Amino acid sequence: MLPSPAPAPATAGRPRPAEGSAASESRFQRRLGEILRHATEVFCEKGYEGASMRDLSRATGMSLAGLYHYFGSKERLLYLIQKETFTTIVERLKARLADVTDPAQRIRIFILNHLEYFVANQSGLKVLSHEDEALKNGFGSELAAIKRQYYRICVGLMDDLKGERRAEFNSRTAVMSLFGMINWIYTWYNPRIDGTAEELAEQMNAFILSGVCGVSASRARDMQFATTNRQPTKRALKGRAFRRAARQ
Repeated sequence: MLPSPAPAPATAGRPRPAEGSAASESRFQRRLGEILRHATEVFCEKGYEGASMRDLSRATGMSLAGLYHYFGSKERLLYLIQKETFTTIVERLKARLADVTDPAQRIRIFILNHLEYFVANQSGLKVLSHEDEALKNGFGSELAAIKRQYYRICVGLMDDLKGERRAEFNSRTAVMSLFGMINWIYTWYNPRIDGTAEELAEQMNAFILSGVCGVSASRARDMQFATTNRQPTKRALKGRAFRRAARQ
């Protein structure tokens, strides 16, 4: 099952299969996902400008003629990669925030949701970061709207934290600083050294609380554990023991 032929850029969306059964829809989604994953690896390795449709054809296993027929251009493939990524992240985030009211915990969820996706898709994060300005011809406007929605969600979370803590900080500056941390992990993240996405999210959330609310990092971590009703990880306990020893 292959995507429908490429529409004009002004109406470009996720390609849909022909009318059929749920099984056909599932096969379509799997095949499209495979194509986008292979295309992501090509863009990650060669860069958008350096990648050719022939490179993408070889990587995806589609004929060059088939790739042009169903996607039209490498620009549309990049568009679909970015749309799939941002739509997935935003939808997951909204679902995870739905039943959580504590402002600090909601920021932690934002960070964890972002890191979990990109720790598992580091090539995708590199492509999104490096090829942010590559889309032209009307492909970028829809993506810009999704990105603005994502940014505004984070600003809203920061505003809620500021109000709840009666803190004084610039929400935009805090949000852009946070994005600066979470969007470049593909350049340095090593699971053996840096731990899981959840452990990394806990540390980054502690940094944010410490920075914007004037709370010490250790206190921010304690507040986080109290909010989530979880016991500290062994790594956190070791860190506390080290700090106590250093003070003695």
